[in-house]
Amino acid sequence: MRIRLAQDPEADELLGRSPLALLIGMLLDQQVPLERAFAGPRTIADRLGRDLDAREIASYDPEQFAALLAATPAVHRYPKAMAARVQALATYLVEHYDGSAEKVWQDVRDGAGLLRRLLALPGFGRQKAQIFLALLGKQCGVRPDGWREAAGPYGEEGVHRSVADVVDAESLQLVRATKQEAKRAAKK
Repeated sequence: MRIRLAQDPEADELLGRSPLALLIGMLLDQQVPLERAFAGPRTIADRLGRDLDAREIASYDPEQFAALLAATPAVHRYPKAMAARVQALATYLVEHYDGSAEKVWQDVRDGAGLLRRLLALPGFGRQKAQIFLALLGKQCGVRPDGWREAAGPYGEEGVHRSVADVVDAESLQLVRATKQEAKRAAKK
């Protein structure tokens, strides 16, 4: 699977082969540019000195994990808060999916069921869950019956609404333009 969200070959390679990295990138995607959010998992892995592992992250000392995310350059604008969220997500994956992120979307019966699973993840509200569901469907081949409907407007074809629609630098700019237009419309 070829992911181009971080717009950095090494970070995108990790996102393409590690479901945990993709989930963490989605979790980090708030209040920072999306490329920075999705580059975050690579930075965390580099600082850990190995690939991401939910069990390791869940059991990491919280203060040390926060310091790891806060080291320059910080993984996120709010490294301490996001470190806690990443650890909460990892803990949930360990407790409910044996530490395996891809089990969240394996063996689901339909899009509504997948959406329920995503909504249960710490840090995933409705919009984030729908965007991630759309990302899974559009770019990762995870397409249970009804996935587009469950993803809401983010599942539509031919739109540039979210990270689910970013496949290269040009589509990233189109997503940014769509978001800016939505912000302008909301202010009116």
